[in-house]
Amino acid sequence: MKVIQAYRFALDLTPTQERAVLAHAGAARVAHNWALARVKAVMGQRAAERTYGVPEELLTPAVSWSLPALRKAWNAAKTDVAPWWRECSKEAFNTGLDALARALKNWSDSRGGKRSGRPVGFPRFKSRRRTTPSVRFTTGTIRVEADRKHVVLPRLGRLKLHESARKLARRIDNGTARIMSATVRRDGGRWHVSFCVEVERVVRVPARPDSTVGVDVGVKHLAVLSTGELEPSPRHLSNAQRRLRRLARSMARKTGPDRRIGQRPSNRWQRAHARLGRAHARVAHLRRDSLHKLTTRICQQHGVIVVEDLNVAGMLRNRRLARHIADASFGELRRQLAYKTQWNGGRLIVADRWYPSSKTCSGCGAVKTKLALSERTYTCETCGLAIDRDHNAARNLAALAAEYDTAGSGPVAARGADQKTHVRGQVAVKREPGTATAGQTGTVSPQGETTDRALTRVH
Repeated sequence: MKVIQAYRFALDLTPTQERAVLAHAGAARVAHNWALARVKAVMGQRAAERTYGVPEELLTPAVSWSLPALRKAWNAAKTDVAPWWRECSKEAFNTGLDALARALKNWSDSRGGKRSGRPVGFPRFKSRRRTTPSVRFTTGTIRVEADRKHVVLPRLGRLKLHESARKLARRIDNGTARIMSATVRRDGGRWHVSFCVEVERVVRVPARPDSTVGVDVGVKHLAVLSTGELEPSPRHLSNAQRRLRRLARSMARKTGPDRRIGQRPSNRWQRAHARLGRAHARVAHLRRDSLHKLTTRICQQHGVIVVEDLNVAGMLRNRRLARHIADASFGELRRQLAYKTQWNGGRLIVADRWYPSSKTCSGCGAVKTKLALSERTYTCETCGLAIDRDHNAARNLAALAAEYDTAGSGPVAARGADQKTHVRGQVAVKREPGTATAGQTGTVSPQGETTDRALTRVH
């Protein structure tokens, strides 16, 4: 099974190497801004000509937004725009042009209705001080040295790694990996190199392939499994709030930038800003590490995993819980489960967003019309079952796998499902992009029996 996988390593750059990387990142920014100004000038000229009543066939010729067209225009003008272009790799300019081509395409598709999700705005110019330095290499010499402590990139030469690249080097030596590109980026005050690699992975088998587990995510507990296992929420951001507030107050007492009067930040403000950025980066690294450990353990143990399709964007509108929900990172948890189930030979089933997992009794199937968030213990009025609210939801999610196996391949439940909770609760699962399973919708009676006539397609 071939997959596209990323390997990310920290770099230990010398001052000379850091200046060279910053020069390449600056070259990408210059190419991006030049091409964007050219596109905006032509668009503005055509809009002005239309107001004058100029026919469409006589308007100023439009500029192509594709990467080959932008690259051709840049090569024709780079001598005048950037006389120093020979000092940097051609991949640096290609990085900026490629970013602009993608941004313009996303904006055009969003306006034309070809791109789902929130509207995409028109690209903006990149600032030298606010833009994250980054450069991407797709051609030239890109390799990991034999000592596995250094990498070689075009024009940048031999760069020292902060850690060993043995995991990537072993795959390359065995012929099961091929480096497609390398991106150097500064993140949290440190430079990192990310290799986009095409990897030939061996499909594994979970330790318990017949095991089915439901995963209910939350704020108090990051994940509650239907087996009864509780994964406490690390709350990395909450634990670091005291230090983050102190660093933010320290930075606020110093002379920062002010665009209204053209004020430049002081050196002390820049050092304080760097300290605050490193503190935030540490929180992000700890969160990423804990999520990887949790998702890897679940995917290696269980053959079928059932999760919910949560409306995270809507949940973040709750100002009382927004910080804790963002710290838990529900979306990243589901994303990791999606591809790790494929790597480990498992199956991921995503329950519909409106499936009342918390309101349904896992014992008899009765559904409550309302369940306050403060009620942490679910008490069934029909059978008298008293169980933890999150554990009850996880057991209901695990039961969806059995419903799917009983009904076979059924229609996919869309987001347009009934948003109201009835006594006869709806059971809905849908296919996760990239998984080999389909979903089915049905109706569960208070006794937990599924009716075949309720299997209807939801559009």
